[in-house]
Amino acid sequence: MSSAQASGYHFGTQSVSAQSTANSSAAEASDASTLFYNPAGLTKLDGNEVSASINLVAPNVKYHDASAIYNGGTEVSRSARDGKITDDIVFAPHLYGAYKVNKDLTAGLGVYVPFGSETEYDRDSVLRYNLNKTELKTIAIEPVLAYKINEKHSVAVGAIAQYSSAGLRKYADWGASVRPNVDTSGLGVFDGHAEVKGKDWGFGYHLAWMWDINENTRIGVNYRSHVKHNLKGNADWAADGLVAKQIYAQTIGQTIGNGGTGYVPHEKASLKITTPESLSIHGLHRISSKWNVFGDVTWTRHSRFNRAELKFENAKRTLSGQESNQTVILPNWRNTYKVALGASYQVNDPLQVRFGVAYDQSPVRKAQERLVTMPDSNRIWYSIGAKYDLDKKHIFNIAYSHIHIQDANAVVQAKTSNTNVNTVDSNVSSFAHYKSSANILGFQYNYKF
Repeated sequence: MSSAQASGYHFGTQSVSAQSTANSSAAEASDASTLFYNPAGLTKLDGNEVSASINLVAPNVKYHDASAIYNGGTEVSRSARDGKITDDIVFAPHLYGAYKVNKDLTAGLGVYVPFGSETEYDRDSVLRYNLNKTELKTIAIEPVLAYKINEKHSVAVGAIAQYSSAGLRKYADWGASVRPNVDTSGLGVFDGHAEVKGKDWGFGYHLAWMWDINENTRIGVNYRSHVKHNLKGNADWAADGLVAKQIYAQTIGQTIGNGGTGYVPHEKASLKITTPESLSIHGLHRISSKWNVFGDVTWTRHSRFNRAELKFENAKRTLSGQESNQTVILPNWRNTYKVALGASYQVNDPLQVRFGVAYDQSPVRKAQERLVTMPDSNRIWYSIGAKYDLDKKHIFNIAYSHIHIQDANAVVQAKTSNTNVNTVDSNVSSFAHYKSSANILGFQYNYKF
C-alpha cells in the first residue's frame, strides 16, 4: 500500500464505479460495491451479484530543501535533502457479493481495503531522526444484512472485522546529539535504528439508510464506526554509524540493568491506534432518462488521532538522562469533511460515461503539526470513467482519477532543554517542503446471476 490517497490515512476509493464520480455516487446503488458506501442500497439490486475491482495507484510525494538541527544547535550535514518517499505503483483489490434471500432481505459480504499508508525516506536522509519509514495496511471483512421496509425506505447493518499491520523505521542518535560527526555514508557515527512491526484485529459496525423520495430522487445516510487496534509486535535495533557499531554489543545494546542504554537487539513493542468513524449524507437525482447527478458530504472524526505512543519492552536512556520506554507522536488532527459532486450520461444502451470532482479536507491544522512520514494536505479529486454493459450478466467499469494535493511544509520543533526530553527520541528540529499528487486507474467487473 502506498501513501493514502484520501485525507488522513484513508485509502481513497473502494469501488471503481464510485471512483469514476469522485466517490459522489453512494446513493446510486448500481452494483454490489454499494456495500461499502451505503449497504442499504443492496436492496436496490435486481438479483444476486459479485463485484470485483482493482485500483492501480501511482502516488508522487517528494520533499525538497530539507534541513535538520541537532539538539546542541549543530546542523545535520552531509545527508540527503530531497527525494521521493512513495512507491511508483501499488495495487489495491476489493471484492463484494450480494445475495437476495427474498424480495425484502439481501445479504452481502465485502472484502476491501479501508485504510493504507506507506512512506519511506532514504536511510541517509537529513530527516532520518524523525520517523524514517511508516506503513499501515488494513483489510476489512464485512458481512451485511439489508432490509427493504417498503418501496421508499431501506436499512442495513454490517459487522466489520478489520485486520491491520503496521511498521516503522526509527533512527536514533546515540551520541545524544552532542557529537554530530558523520562518516562518508552520510550517517552520524553514533547512529542506530529500529525496525518495528505489529499487527492486530479490531472490530466495528456499519449502519445505513436509504430513502426514495420519489421515482427520480433518492437520499441516503451511512455511518461507519471507529475501530480500535492495539498493535503488538517486535522492535529490532541495529547500529549503523562507525562508532556505534564498535560499542553497540558491549554498551548500547545492553539493558540499563546490565550497564547499557537499553537499545537491545530484539524486544517487544506495541502501538495503539484508532481508525476513525465517519458519517456520510448523499443524494441522487435523475434529470432525464440519460442524465443522473450525484452528491456526497462525508464527515470523518480524525481528531481521534491526537496522540500515539510507541512503547518498547525495555526502558532506555534519554537525552535528559532519565529512563523512558516510549516515543510519543502528537499529530493533534482535526475532524474533516469531504464534498463530492458527480454525474453520469447514458450515451446509448450499453455505454454510460461518468465524471466527478471532490474537495477532501486534510486533518492537519498547521505545518508545526504535520508528520514528515504523512505530509498530508488538502486535496482535490478529478475523476472520469465509463460503464459498459456487455449483456445483462456482464458489466465492466473503468475509471481514472487525478488527485491534486496542496503543497505543504513540515516544521518539527525539538524541545529546547535536555531536561524536558524523556522520550526515546533524538530531539532534532527539522523542516521540509512537500509537493504531492497521485493518479489512480481502476478496473471493475460485475457479474449478475
